[in-house]
Amino acid sequence: MSTVAFLNIAMHGHINPTLPIVAELVRRGHRVTYHTTPAYAEEIAATGARVLRYSGHDHPLPGTPVALMDELSRAAVRLLPTVLAELREIRPDLIVHDSLCPWGPVAARELGVPAASSFTTFAFNRRMPSPTRGSWQLLAAAAARPRHAGGYLSSRWELRRRYDTSAMPLIDLANIRQPLNLVYTSRALHPAADSFDESYRFVGPSVGARPENSSFPLDRLRDPVLYVSMGTLFDVGPRLLRSFADALAPLGGTVVVSTGHTDPGALGPLPENVIAHRSVPQPEVLARAALFVTHGGVNSVNEALYAGVPMLVVPQGADQPLVAARIVELDAGLSIRTEDVDAESVRALARRLLDEPRFRAAASTLRDAQRAAGGYRRAADELERYVRQPGRPGSADQPGRG
Repeated sequence: MSTVAFLNIAMHGHINPTLPIVAELVRRGHRVTYHTTPAYAEEIAATGARVLRYSGHDHPLPGTPVALMDELSRAAVRLLPTVLAELREIRPDLIVHDSLCPWGPVAARELGVPAASSFTTFAFNRRMPSPTRGSWQLLAAAAARPRHAGGYLSSRWELRRRYDTSAMPLIDLANIRQPLNLVYTSRALHPAADSFDESYRFVGPSVGARPENSSFPLDRLRDPVLYVSMGTLFDVGPRLLRSFADALAPLGGTVVVSTGHTDPGALGPLPENVIAHRSVPQPEVLARAALFVTHGGVNSVNEALYAGVPMLVVPQGADQPLVAARIVELDAGLSIRTEDVDAESVRALARRLLDEPRFRAAASTLRDAQRAAGGYRRAADELERYVRQPGRPGSADQPGRG
């Protein structure tokens, strides 16, 4: 059996898809470690992995490309000494790191072990350019934000001085690739999927059991269930969430609103058929839902389509406008800008999604493609095959390795 080390950034959308894979690897007898922040330690420990905690890396990543590059490179400088010391003791056969985790490829190169990249967003190439790719737009943004640009250059110099950074992109830190890249969606959903080479494995949504949320009243759900979640990366505030509740209440048996950072009490008195909770067991609610109002994060969209649920996408930033456009293109939902949201507009779009069969039909077709891609079991298969390739460090033909 092998020892597999997971390195990730501190964001739900990047951690959640890896949890079923970790649990599956543990079930198959592999030893798995996972570096994370204290906020995620409990749910990762529930998979059976050994948890190793970062320190000082538990705040949300910035949304602008230059600020993101600055923060990621600073985090790499700060975290690598401890991470490397722990990994040298662990002696992993494989490192699996997030595509936004620059200390992953550096650690793998320093230890001389293979690495795989985990894409919880859409993957990027020339047809699908990354937000941190080298471009005139990025150069202009760097000129407008000299503090972040200077911080990035300083951190990169420090990393280069201390470590082998040849496997770390010079600029494109949102697109850290490896000889094996796991993409957690189907080829049917991913834009320009045919333009990616064989190193990209579209394994489909990695959906599995999560720690039980015993405080959520699943027994109160009545059909049709209409579900609203705007994620945790952007704080949309109570006004927008209240607009969704008011718009959907007349249409639903039960309206579920996941409020995230917002106190549910800040929404004010709600209609009797609206349940507002900070945290919602999303896969379980989506399994009952007739409609999903979402910010369009790839992880949420994958889970919705795994359940065959049409969506109303309200993109907030990052890659969400691209995701929204893809959902509309495939007829699996509709989209509305945040500034256009009011109860009447949302209700009209929701009625279309509920009443016009083409949306449910398209979502059902994508559901079949999402499930056929293989999910977390296929991802575990891919990692096992990768680490066993002959001649690769940590493979079975290398002496002294597990």
